[in-house]
Amino acid sequence: MKITSGHVQPAQSAVDLEAFSFHQTPVLVIENFWSPEERGQFREAMQRANWNQLQDLSYVRHDFPNSGNWAKAEIAQPQAQLLLSKLQISCIHQYIESFPNIVRRHLGFNYYSYGVGDCLLTHDDTDQGHSKGGKPVPLRRLALVTYFHEEWQSDWGGELMIYAVAGTRPGGKPDLAITHCIAPKPGSLVMFTVPRFHRVCRVDQMAGDHKRLSIAGWFMTEHR
Repeated sequence: MKITSGHVQPAQSAVDLEAFSFHQTPVLVIENFWSPEERGQFREAMQRANWNQLQDLSYVRHDFPNSGNWAKAEIAQPQAQLLLSKLQISCIHQYIESFPNIVRRHLGFNYYSYGVGDCLLTHDDTDQGHSKGGKPVPLRRLALVTYFHEEWQSDWGGELMIYAVAGTRPGGKPDLAITHCIAPKPGSLVMFTVPRFHRVCRVDQMAGDHKRLSIAGWFMTEHR
């Protein structure tokens, strides 16, 4: 298992996971987090899942126009349990518990499938959703994406781009500088603190019928 971090890609250095802190380094990449056998189990489960395409998700399509037609599905209980068992990592717990006055903790993860022409436009994950019944909306604290496809080549696109705010452009829009360009390597895991601007590059035609298969979502906290 290779663990990397840092503020500039590709010059990353090895990291001691036990000593890692999201307060000091906001992006964590772990290669070979999943074994080939585990990835196969998730791919089999994805074949049984009920998928919704972006064109059918009106509230998402409004926020991400011209993003192709990627698909999203819920994770069945056995795979959800496996995911959570593998995410018992001390740096996650330490970061989440560092926020004061937590009344509840939430997780929100889904399967995602990106094919040729699919992408995700730049955003910072601060859209926290909508309050229901007057209850507080959980705040996204850590974003996660992890990859389950069997193969992914460099010409196929689909990289995760992460940015830092370098200044402000006329009109108040942030001026962004790339800090990480992370290839969707099979079995790798990426986590980063929220808010943080990022996007998924468009999957190239060179990918053919190959799909960029992932689980993505957030660790969240709820406060009074």
